[in-house]
Parts: sequence; structure tokens; C-alpha cells
Amino acid sequence: MIRFIGAGPGDPELLTIKGKKYIDQADIIIYAGSLVNPEVLKDAKKGANIYNSATMTLEEVIAIMEEGEKKGLQVVRVHTGDPAIFGAHREQMDRLDELGIAYEVIPGVSSFLATAAVLKKEYTLPGVSQTVILTRMEGRTPMPEGEKLRDLAKHKATMIIFLSIGMIEKMAMELALEYGEDTPVAVVYKATWDDQKIVRGTLKTIAKQVKDEKIKKTALTVVGDFLGDDYDLSCLYDKHFTHEFREGVQRP
Repeated sequence: MIRFIGAGPGDPELLTIKGKKYIDQADIIIYAGSLVNPEVLKDAKKGANIYNSATMTLEEVIAIMEEGEKKGLQVVRVHTGDPAIFGAHREQMDRLDELGIAYEVIPGVSSFLATAAVLKKEYTLPGVSQTVILTRMEGRTPMPEGEKLRDLAKHKATMIIFLSIGMIEKMAMELALEYGEDTPVAVVYKATWDDQKIVRGTLKTIAKQVKDEKIKKTALTVVGDFLGDDYDLSCLYDKHFTHEFREGVQRP
């Protein structure tokens, strides 16, 4: 059984209990070394074979998994955040299906959730935005039809942009065409790591601020009016609102 594990955003204490259990028991650990905090592996058992996939090809990763499975060893594949978001683990699972090797996925805390936590903000504010878009800028990896940044920005929903901080000037310009240049934006570098940085600004100012902080990678950009202070209160806790568990007070 191969186990894909979401290692969380960086803070090793944000690794799930289940994920930590399998990492600590594993005979073979393949981890995304360019993103996963090495502290996540600090309790790996003595003698475990640890591979950094940053220097490996898909074929090499699968070969190690296959060899470990044949020997009856416990193999874990450790991804940053949650592997379902820009994790490139589908192609690995498909190869394992072809080989008849069983696997399971243990979810993790995504960096976009850690970003909301360190900003102390809620992405889905009543009266502001009830939709969250997770996306990236088009670079060497093309975007599907209708998913370019400006297409998505037309919705003016809460937007979280991965893997694109190196194109911050172009990003801010394209977003400003739809959101407006005074829309609030925040950039979080390595959320929950010891060297975390938070930059807050607007689409007009953020590119210069990010460059001044010398942030070039490993950062998320979040955009939208959820970063402001104006929103409607939730109906769920409104004393006049009736729902399954509570009778609302009649309005005078």
C-alpha cells in the first residue's frame, strides 16, 4: 500500500496525526524537497530510505514505489499542503493503477487555508464573496480555455493565486482591469514557516511592495474585498433567523 500524504503548509505541527503516523513508520519516504519542511520528517525511523523528488522524474519515483511494494515495505509519498491542489499526484496514482498497486491519499492542510489563518481573514464573507477561486498565472504551463486570469477576475470573487509570484507585475495589472486598482491584496510568503512574511497592499501598490521584500517564490497572492472590513453578518447566528436547531425571535 502506497500512501500519499499532505504534509501541510510548513509548520510541522500542522501535519495531520494520521499523516505523521505513516511518515514515522515508513521504510521508504519520497518527499517534495523543494516545498516540504524537512522538520516534517524529523521523527522518521532509523534506517528509513529518504528520497527528495525535486531531483527525480516521474519514472524514478514510480520505480522506487514499485520496488518497495514488491519487498513488502511501507512507502509514503509526501506532498506539500494537500496533494489535490497543484500536487501532480494524479499521474502517479494512474501509474500505480496500471501496475496494480494499491494506494490511499491522506489529506493535508493546504497553504491557501494557512494563508487565511495567518491573515486572520475569512474567504467567504456574506454580502462580499461566497466563491473562492484557486488558480495560477499562465506561464510555461498553459491555461485551459476560459481560465486565464482576466477571465476569472471578471467574477470579482475571492481569488487565491498559486505559483505565480514571479510574475507579480503582470498579475496585478491583469487583475486591476477587472477588480479595480484599489482592491485589497495580500501576499503571504511561506505561511506558517519560521521565516513567514506578510505583505498587504492594493493591486496598485503590491508589485513594488513584493519586490521591496525580495519575495520571488513560495508565496500565495490573495485578492478580494474579503480583506476589507465591510460585510453582512451571518444569518446563522442572527437572533431573528429560524433554522433546524433554533427558533428565531420575532422582529418587532
